[in-house]
Amino acid sequence: MHDLSYFRGNLDVIKDRLATRGFELDVDSLRAQDIERRAAMTEAEQLQASRNAASMEIATAKKAGQDTGEKQAQMRQLGEKIAELQKRAAEMDEQFRLELAGIPNLPHESVPVGKSADDNVEIHKFGTPREFDFPPQPHWDLGVDLGLLDFERAAKVTGARFVVYIGIGARLERALINFMLDVHTREHGYTEVLPPFLVNSASLYGTGQLPKFAEDLFKCQGTDFWLAPTAEVPVTNLLRDETLNADDLPISLCAYTPCFRSEAGSHGRDVRGIIRQHQFQKVELVKFTRAEQSHDELEKLTSHAEDILKRLELPFRRMLLCTRDMGFSSAKTYDLEVWLPGQSAYKEISSCSTFEGFQARRASIRVKAGKGKAESAHTLNGSGLAVGRTWVAIVENYQQKDGSVLVPKALQPYLNAEVITKQGKLG
Repeated sequence: MHDLSYFRGNLDVIKDRLATRGFELDVDSLRAQDIERRAAMTEAEQLQASRNAASMEIATAKKAGQDTGEKQAQMRQLGEKIAELQKRAAEMDEQFRLELAGIPNLPHESVPVGKSADDNVEIHKFGTPREFDFPPQPHWDLGVDLGLLDFERAAKVTGARFVVYIGIGARLERALINFMLDVHTREHGYTEVLPPFLVNSASLYGTGQLPKFAEDLFKCQGTDFWLAPTAEVPVTNLLRDETLNADDLPISLCAYTPCFRSEAGSHGRDVRGIIRQHQFQKVELVKFTRAEQSHDELEKLTSHAEDILKRLELPFRRMLLCTRDMGFSSAKTYDLEVWLPGQSAYKEISSCSTFEGFQARRASIRVKAGKGKAESAHTLNGSGLAVGRTWVAIVENYQQKDGSVLVPKALQPYLNAEVITKQGKLG
């Protein structure tokens, strides 16, 4: 949510900045609404002043024994008119806020202006993609051949875009979760939380998924419960409607959760394998900061996600997203893209963003320093990492000519294995 007073006072500037995101702000309509709202408020205030003065006159007349019945009747009518004007102003104020809820965040000045992902800027690369002396297989073939993945039985149980991990394939997923959580809590300073996997509408509104992106979510019929699309939602909302002590910031939390998404806007994209599933696992990093800490903490959070990739010795690059490729709530976003040799492409494995005060205003998360005025906190989050995509990256990058897969050294103590070989399939 935008700051209401700043938004109303800077419509033309905001329109220009939102245009870089491909969003057309109807300034004339918003300005007309605001003029009408202000007119109603001004008239109500003027009538109230007249009513107050008349009330004093009536009181004086009563003491003098004069008949004030007609005057009192006029004041009752005036009170009804004032209430009507106040109600109208409140309705227009609420309408303005509803429209504001559907307007994306303003891009930070350091974000490059662009029209698509082609205009994203590469910040740096880590590692060199391996040169194979055999054609590397994509994970959807290799995983099935090794008996690690079963797409057909998952489709039978649920439907398309689900998978069953089997044996050491399932253990690899679990090992990655534990490895990521251990590194982030023991070395990067995050506190682990295990939040509910179901969230309510207020939580989804707080982080910006509702009302605009309801079609991307799964709702439990007959309830106000939704399946969490990412741990960002429950973890950020842990501090909803709270005022934080500035001296306690930044607060850094991490969480493992399954994530559920309808992928409504991804028809035809990554339909094979487990890159884009309706259900997947993720370790999420969430920070609450003061405004002046926000962008420094984004750099730290992004480096923490990168550290996981470095320890697993997976080639990746950091991309700064352009204005039209950022998410709705983001002010600035870095994507980490890992190299997948089976697909000869870099694929997103983490998205790290600062939302500045956008989410905090929606979720009423404030910060107060001493006796100063409470202000909106800044919130950040990033995947640390998407577990399924990390699974894919390991299987594709560490595959061997004989069809086996080597286990990265950092992960061997968690998996208690150095190599993954073919295993028996179910049934």
